[in-house]
Amino acid sequence: MTAAAPALAPSSLTGPDAIWRDPLELLLASTGEGIYGVDLDGRCVFINPAGAALIGYAPQELLGLNMHDITHHARADGSPYPEEACPIFNAFRRGLPCRIDSEVFWRRDGTPFPVEYSSHPIMDGGVVRGAVVTFVDITERRRAADALQRAHDELEARVRERTAALETALRQVRELAARSEAVREEERTRIAREVHDELGSLLVALKMDVNWMDRRLSEQGARSASDAEDMRGRMRCKCQNMSRLIERAVDNVGRIITDLRPSILDHQGLWAALEWQAQEFVQSAELALQWCMAVDETLELPEPMAMAVFRIFQEMLSNVGRHAQARALRVSLACEQGCLRLEVEDDGRGASQEAFGAADAYGIMGMRERARHFGGDIGIRSEPGSGTRMTLVLPLALEDAA
Repeated sequence: MTAAAPALAPSSLTGPDAIWRDPLELLLASTGEGIYGVDLDGRCVFINPAGAALIGYAPQELLGLNMHDITHHARADGSPYPEEACPIFNAFRRGLPCRIDSEVFWRRDGTPFPVEYSSHPIMDGGVVRGAVVTFVDITERRRAADALQRAHDELEARVRERTAALETALRQVRELAARSEAVREEERTRIAREVHDELGSLLVALKMDVNWMDRRLSEQGARSASDAEDMRGRMRCKCQNMSRLIERAVDNVGRIITDLRPSILDHQGLWAALEWQAQEFVQSAELALQWCMAVDETLELPEPMAMAVFRIFQEMLSNVGRHAQARALRVSLACEQGCLRLEVEDDGRGASQEAFGAADAYGIMGMRERARHFGGDIGIRSEPGSGTRMTLVLPLALEDAA
């Protein structure tokens, strides 16, 4: 049954005050939200202009029509929305108010728009007579929420990517630090072994010879002239042997010191040290060397940068010696456009790019970290069976490097 429109008491207002005779009508007309009332059959009893405009009608066109069939007949995906499942109708059929912001209303032209609506039952003497529905278009709010969600998802994706990258970098740094510590320990062990085996044995032999001479000198007075002459000859032999042992000890000390830090680096500079290291390497590995240097030998790099270049060069040669199985080696050294370019190329067996980027390629990681510390980079070009070329490019910003 259709609910009658509420009767308003006659007003005694006249003149300019007559505009306030129907405050309810003024209130409905002035609000920007859609408001309509339905009877127990779901037919429209009243609707304000804003609500009618939101769904594409004039208010008079909707009076007496079933509002569920007009604007709430389908879900957002287009599937039918049964009237018995509609929360708006539950407001007056079960006396259950509701507030929903996850559904859509449909316009006259058949297009949906997201809404937030509330439905409240109208009671008359304890009996439900209908419901009042308030709704608002939340397209912009939904669009802003979707944009915010997309931004949030993108931010989370970037955070995940950065976190993964940081975790990978941290793991590599830890592995590199552990490898560096292991290398240092191996170097200490090697030096200790050489000092013990080489210098220790030489010093023991020298001590034994000195003790022998001391004993013989203490017995000198009790010998005859012929025995004394024989003793002098034997002592000369001992002295000559001691001299040879001392020379060997000096050579071993010099070799150990050179392994730790070549003195040529301090005395003759980086360029001479690089050439000396290349010559030492090819003699030891029995390789042919092509040495090309186009650098002003008066150019001096800061000591930390020079040491980094020398150690990177040593590691490049070490990689050739351990893995390349090469017959010839080419070393190119040049200054181009304010950068130092050091290139080491062999004709060995080469390797895949994955091998150089492996997690256990600590030598490559160490070279790259040294280069990055001074703003440089290590480039590696290699293919199986085609040799390997390693290139160090280091900017010569000497003041910054210092």
